[in-house]
Amino acid sequence: MKLLMDSFWRAAVYCLLPKVIGLSVLPLVLTVSLSGLLGYLYWNDAVLMVQQWLEMSSWLSTVWRWLEGIGFERLKTVVAPLLVIFSVTPLVVVVCLLAVSLCMTPALTRMVMERRFPDMLRKQGGSWLKSLGWSLGSVVLALGAFLLTLPMWLVPPLAMLLPALIWGWLTYRVLAFDVLAELASADERHTLMARHRMSLLVMGIISGLMGAAPSLVWASGALFAAAFVILVPVAIWIYTLIFAFSSLWFAHFALTALYALRLEPIQAQVDEVLPAVPVPLHASARLGMGSGGVADVDPRRDL
Repeated sequence: MKLLMDSFWRAAVYCLLPKVIGLSVLPLVLTVSLSGLLGYLYWNDAVLMVQQWLEMSSWLSTVWRWLEGIGFERLKTVVAPLLVIFSVTPLVVVVCLLAVSLCMTPALTRMVMERRFPDMLRKQGGSWLKSLGWSLGSVVLALGAFLLTLPMWLVPPLAMLLPALIWGWLTYRVLAFDVLAELASADERHTLMARHRMSLLVMGIISGLMGAAPSLVWASGALFAAAFVILVPVAIWIYTLIFAFSSLWFAHFALTALYALRLEPIQAQVDEVLPAVPVPLHASARLGMGSGGVADVDPRRDL
């Protein structure tokens, strides 16, 4: 827990650095450009298709008549864009996560390493292609989990719990791998991800819950059509900053855990080579040793 909180506050402070804010521009531009292109090509057709489905749905006809009777004649014109936006939001979030993991996470990890662990050895346990393959595979599994669990979202508690768990799992899988890809060996990465799986999953879930804030801005863009063009890029930029914070959080956590892991064999070897040596009682007072005849000073202190 101590490492979890220490990494959290360090990541929050790092997010204020101009370099971090500057690095967020490229994923923002890529995600906004792709979203704008898809919106320009398919927005009208998608909204029209949803409107036709709402009008043709027999079980919704009674609801629409009741709503029209109480003064909500044009509600379908608002519901259709909202349904389209809520449908594509997971895809936009996934694209934003991939853009941050590929464009920002390696640079942020190197920044943390240079500031806190400048002498850490880079073991290159994962290449850029491995990172991309791992991320895409994780995305496919997460989207599959979304589709399989959709019927369970009708149960109110599960509707809040399941998306958070799936987003948390996806975030921790992608960011933990990218953070450790350059610095850790494959064995070290497997060891750390197994040893700290629950902590990493908690970090991913918290990051996923933080992503609920941009969804409110995103939905506001649909309700206020005049501000849609402005609010949607703002929402994407907030997503970018949240994933940048998550990358820094994972970087601080994982690199500290990696540093501790690499000290373990060194300490074990020192224990074997330099055991605690009993000293005669008559020399204990002169050498500053305890009453048990064992040196109070750890011979490994300077290692």
